[in-house]
Amino acid sequence: MDIMLFHSLYGLRPAVEAAAERLREAGHRVWTPDLFEGRTADSLEEAMAIGNGIGKDELLKRAVLAAAPHSDRGLVYAGFSFGASVAQTLALGDEKARGLLLLHGTSDLAPNASVDELPVQLHVAEPDPFESDDWLSAWYLQMGRAGADVEVYRYPGAGHLYTDPDLPDHDAEAAERTWATALGFLETL
Repeated sequence: MDIMLFHSLYGLRPAVEAAAERLREAGHRVWTPDLFEGRTADSLEEAMAIGNGIGKDELLKRAVLAAAPHSDRGLVYAGFSFGASVAQTLALGDEKARGLLLLHGTSDLAPNASVDELPVQLHVAEPDPFESDDWLSAWYLQMGRAGADVEVYRYPGAGHLYTDPDLPDHDAEAAERTWATALGFLETL
């Protein structure tokens, strides 16, 4: 499977590279575009400053340019938090998308979003300060109306970016369960 994996607002950190390597070891071809051009953050405030400084439109443009050379293959789009929102936007706009793996985040859907039974898997903390229960319920319904086949996995007590061992949110048990489930999902695509 060809996977385009987008980093969080913290940038292309070692955890993203480790995730890509885990996916490669499972037989997948993985690209990890650096939307921040080498910049990384150690705090949420710093991460938001980097993202806001580049701008949402520019970040999306960079993501599209990174995916474009590979999209004819039928990509699985994946991402962490902010990167999940980027992945969702690209997957919903790519008729050849094979799947969507969302880790720690979702995004708004365009009112006219439409896919043909796109397989989607979401892994998110419970509760998550950036993904409230009300928001996730609405998102789930909107994705279903758009034609996606959605699975949601919640991890009670985990922090927002619980798969990143270098952040305070890390939860090793939740991270391992996430990767086991996600690898199983990718095998079905």
